[in-house]
Amino acid sequence: MPTNCAAAGCAATYNKHINVSFHRFPLDPQRRKEWVRLVRRKNFVPGKHTFLCSKHFEASCFDLTGQTRRLKMDAVPTIFDFCTHLKSMKPKSRNLPKKNSCIPAGPSNMKSNVSCQQVLLEHSYAFRSPTEAKKRIIQLEKEIASLKRKMKNCLQKERRATQRWFKITCLVKSLEANNILPRGTSEHILPSALNDLTLQNFKIIVQDQQDQT
Repeated sequence: MPTNCAAAGCAATYNKHINVSFHRFPLDPQRRKEWVRLVRRKNFVPGKHTFLCSKHFEASCFDLTGQTRRLKMDAVPTIFDFCTHLKSMKPKSRNLPKKNSCIPAGPSNMKSNVSCQQVLLEHSYAFRSPTEAKKRIIQLEKEIASLKRKMKNCLQKERRATQRWFKITCLVKSLEANNILPRGTSEHILPSALNDLTLQNFKIIVQDQQDQT
């Protein structure tokens, strides 16, 4: 059976593609009674598979430390779309733990849309399960390893091309020195910054390149 929200007028149904979580009614009798009171359904008795969706809780009621959306121990549902002729009901603080309480100071039914959007935004980064997060990490590690290999291959190709270029340049300058090629031939194939380098300097550069391989 699909998981539905037990709140009156709420049509939320579990869908893994929608960022809405579902939470069971508490096992603690006092907290369970308080949830039932706030839901305001006549003769309503929640069962083992009765849920409320995350739309009915303030953002401060959620624990953000994990990868899944969890309610804090003192969380209570306070966001409902009741009819305007019904009085606004506030949680009974005497029935709830006083420490780290997430109960809002006043009526919150007027802030339902804003609070719901805030919850969704704060949890939009979360993975649906630890298994999904692990798969994503493994995928990213593979992509990083592939990029490292490509970068290494590019550097090796660049180094080999540089070595060939210096060897050809040395050959041209050597042919010029032996009057086999006309003087000034190297000026047409070399960048202006390298025109003033002597043949001996080019030989030193080539030797350094070979020593690094």
